[in-house]
Amino acid sequence: MSSSPTISIREQQHPLIRNLAETIEAVWQTHLDLSPYQLPEDLGYVEGRLEGEKLVIENRCYQTPQFRKLHLELAKLGASLDILHCVMFPNPEYDLPMFGCDLVGGRGQISMAVADLSSVRADRSLPETYRSHLNALPHLEFAQSRSLPNWGDIFSEFCVLVRPSSPEEETQFLDRVKAFLEIHCQQATATAPTPDRRSEILAGQHHYCTQQQQNDKTRRVLEKAFGAEWADRYMTTVLFDMPNL
Repeated sequence: MSSSPTISIREQQHPLIRNLAETIEAVWQTHLDLSPYQLPEDLGYVEGRLEGEKLVIENRCYQTPQFRKLHLELAKLGASLDILHCVMFPNPEYDLPMFGCDLVGGRGQISMAVADLSSVRADRSLPETYRSHLNALPHLEFAQSRSLPNWGDIFSEFCVLVRPSSPEEETQFLDRVKAFLEIHCQQATATAPTPDRRSEILAGQHHYCTQQQQNDKTRRVLEKAFGAEWADRYMTTVLFDMPNL
């Protein structure tokens, strides 16, 4: 493990991952008042080895008045695996959904692309202002949709889960994620805090994180490269940390 390099690994990743990472950060910088979020010093940038290939994980985190943590993770395993992972964790005083996005690819192909605004309300409903904006977005057509995982009850009806099969479909996905982000940031900055709903919102965020932690593929890769104890710490400290109820 070593300190963060000056050049991001995104320059070596699939173009859609690079473009999406830059889009996410650009939307955040345009709409939100960002300040640094401190991860544990040894978990911001990590290097390891898996089956003879170098594994690099690079994390960038911010916070804002509306979001306790904005997390963008990029990971690269040799030439065989490229990953982008992004979650926006709202402050629990704000009745806001969870934005989540993942791209998985390797050897020049994106095998999985998912993005959603997931409700943390007890009834799993999105705020009406979100629904009206999301319903106004153009309908998307992808040749290859993917099925939700068995823990996927957290996802909304607006979730996009596909395997892009052309440059045009990659652009469609990128544009939809940008639209999700812009709606989310604009709604967040226009939303007043509701501290009386804190316990319900926290419970919903706990459910979201608990479900996401069931992603066995992520855990297996981390365990093989760094060991089970490190993988558990990373998943519960960096990927899906949960504030106290």
